[in-house]
Amino acid sequence: MAETPSESGAPQSLNAMREAQPDEIPASNVRSSLAELETQSSQVLNRLEYVKVALEQHQQNTMFQQMPLSPGFLQPDKKPSAEVLTSLETLISQLDIDEETDFVLPPLDDSSQLASVSHSIGAYLSALDRQHLSRIVSKVVTDTNRWLSHMFRYIDCSTSYYRDSAECILHAVRLAIATRFPESMENRLTQLQGATLYISEASSLFALQNTCRYVGLPPSNIRVVPCNTLFGARGTMDASELQKMLAADVEAGKIPLFLIADLGSSICGEVDNLTVIRQVCSLNNMWLHCQGHCLAALAVTKGTLTGIKAIPDSMTLNIGNWLGITGVPCVLMHRQVPVTLLTLFDVDPILSNRLTAIGLWTVMQTMGADSISERIFMAFDSCRHIYEVLSRIEGIRILSKAPRQEAGKSFRALLSNPINYCILFETAVPVVVFQFDGSSGEREVNVLDAPTGAPHSGTNTDDPPKIEGVTKVTAVDPVSKSIEKISNASYYDRLNGWLGQILLRDCSQLNLEIINHPVYGTCIRYSPFAPGYGELLPLTEVIENVAQFIDAQIEILMATVKHKSRFNKLVEESPVLRLIELNDWAGLGSVHYVPEGWETLLTDQAKTELNRLNTALVDMLKAHDGAFSLGEGSDGLICVRFGMVTNETDVEELLDLVIQTGLKIQENSKILDTMTEILKKGIEAAETDLQREAEEKLWQDGILRQVPLVGRVVNWWSPPAKESGVKGRSLNLTQGVVESTENIYKYHMQMSAKANQLKGNKNPPTPLVQTPISADGTSLHSRNASSSSQQSSVTVDKQTSQQHNGQPEVAPA
Repeated sequence: MAETPSESGAPQSLNAMREAQPDEIPASNVRSSLAELETQSSQVLNRLEYVKVALEQHQQNTMFQQMPLSPGFLQPDKKPSAEVLTSLETLISQLDIDEETDFVLPPLDDSSQLASVSHSIGAYLSALDRQHLSRIVSKVVTDTNRWLSHMFRYIDCSTSYYRDSAECILHAVRLAIATRFPESMENRLTQLQGATLYISEASSLFALQNTCRYVGLPPSNIRVVPCNTLFGARGTMDASELQKMLAADVEAGKIPLFLIADLGSSICGEVDNLTVIRQVCSLNNMWLHCQGHCLAALAVTKGTLTGIKAIPDSMTLNIGNWLGITGVPCVLMHRQVPVTLLTLFDVDPILSNRLTAIGLWTVMQTMGADSISERIFMAFDSCRHIYEVLSRIEGIRILSKAPRQEAGKSFRALLSNPINYCILFETAVPVVVFQFDGSSGEREVNVLDAPTGAPHSGTNTDDPPKIEGVTKVTAVDPVSKSIEKISNASYYDRLNGWLGQILLRDCSQLNLEIINHPVYGTCIRYSPFAPGYGELLPLTEVIENVAQFIDAQIEILMATVKHKSRFNKLVEESPVLRLIELNDWAGLGSVHYVPEGWETLLTDQAKTELNRLNTALVDMLKAHDGAFSLGEGSDGLICVRFGMVTNETDVEELLDLVIQTGLKIQENSKILDTMTEILKKGIEAAETDLQREAEEKLWQDGILRQVPLVGRVVNWWSPPAKESGVKGRSLNLTQGVVESTENIYKYHMQMSAKANQLKGNKNPPTPLVQTPISADGTSLHSRNASSSSQQSSVTVDKQTSQQHNGQPEVAPA
């Protein structure tokens, strides 16, 4: 029986097969495909994870030769996937890496590897039928949203997933625009141009400026709110200034739209007063967005938090940094809004910002809620521990705030059961920022005895900035005991830079970084919330060992600062040493060795000689002590750099060593100059003697012997004497005499008589011609006259003298 065609012209059974096709994919095929994809992705990740840095130059040259430049068009022939991956490995290994490491990419733990593989799975799932894909994405997003809302104490919320925190801020501003300026509003775009955005001056403006470019707002609509300067609140947003700015903007016809509250994302981890800011935003109908590492503490709490009104409209959850996992998207958690507003700016409601949640969905299940909470608690606890050990070291100034402590309660109890959000964020300190300031006085308040809610005096939050010219110093200010720092801020920046480099090299267990604070200068910052940390957080033993190492380095810095004033004074009093200021040197100092009388002769040639002298001086000093090094001043003169010293170092002895070594090099230089002058005068004397002998020989032989053809006949008729040739000259450096070379050619060696030679031993014959040379530039006449004019008499006399001395008879050359 024939099938009845449908309205579309196709058999009904065929349409039924097409409709049922998406639901009839065998589960075994799906499992095998995902397993194969997971295996291949894991192999590629493991292969890239072990790519090493090409440090040696010849290796880099070889790699460049194996990887020619790609043409401007795609090659017609296909390449194997293994060859393409090899090219990618070569490209990665040739990247410029500042850190001293063997591998370019960070190591991956199981969770990070699963998150990276999930990206491949997400790309693979996008090939599914949209109905089937929508069902999968809906399940993944619903589960992840429910887990995050319970974990971070934000009930009835929605979540979106983005590449970084900047995209989260962009989408939060879009939600604020869609909520404040609905489609039914008249002159919607015109009023939008008057919307203003507010941010603290301690926060980064990059994300907000990028948002203005995307939504079409002028950058002038961003309002930077000043920070507090009062004790205990330094670095936080000033609520009174915010209210003044809001009143001025409203009066000017502006529409306050969006405000970002900082909860630990700034350099020193300051936390804005969320309660006061929430009230200000509610009065002005502004969207409140929160960001910062302190939000991670919400995952540690166990009880129910009070102060529900302090909940922001949205907040950024940087899960990847908090858990130390790469490949996890950044989460934007916000209050629920209509679906039409939620997807207003999305190109694809299914794939946009939702399919990327599969990585977080897989990671959260593999870790579990307890592991996530414990990992975040260990991070905050490491900050507390490091703060306590640093507060016991003299000479260290801690710029970040002290964790809140209460008598009779442990740190875990304070984080697990806080009273409200403010108490929680005061307890959870996400960073520790410190620097060396040279203060050695006793701290006024002990960290363990600090009153509840009061900042520790070690934080020095109301200390005057060291860069400002005139500061008012109070009695409790540790900086008042370090006058040297206030007057030499740049030098202390170099000292902190040196300390940071030492810690980065020898304390790699801690995630330390060197930062430049806009007020306090060079600082060292510890932050446990960084990608790649994973479960490798420092243990208590590691932190104690690092504290001992820092204490030892602080002793060196204190000794260097103490000896520096004495060093400068001794250099100023020295007649041959000149103090050189180097902007990039943090050691004891640097000097330039200048012999007396040379300062008035600073020509280009004199500078070159001084550079040679100081270079040789550094080479000799480095052989004695590795703390010396070569430097160059702003005027191009080479100088001697002194490194760090200890309390036992004798500065006078060090400078005396430099002076004595310089004098020794000067003496050696004088000897070389004398030898050079002797050689020069010896060559001149030899040339004079040879010219005189040649003229005497010509006079003795006669002119006829020099005439062609005639000279041959004369030489045949009367052969010339064999001893009448012109003798060469040699310079005897031991005696300072230019001698004739008849002995050298007679015996084929250089021979000289010894002063204390015993009788009976044979002495070489004395050269016929000897011309003494002096270093002062004068040369005496030859001891023996030229044998060309007195050949016979000289020969007879020398033979008679040799026979009387018992020496063998030696004929003249």
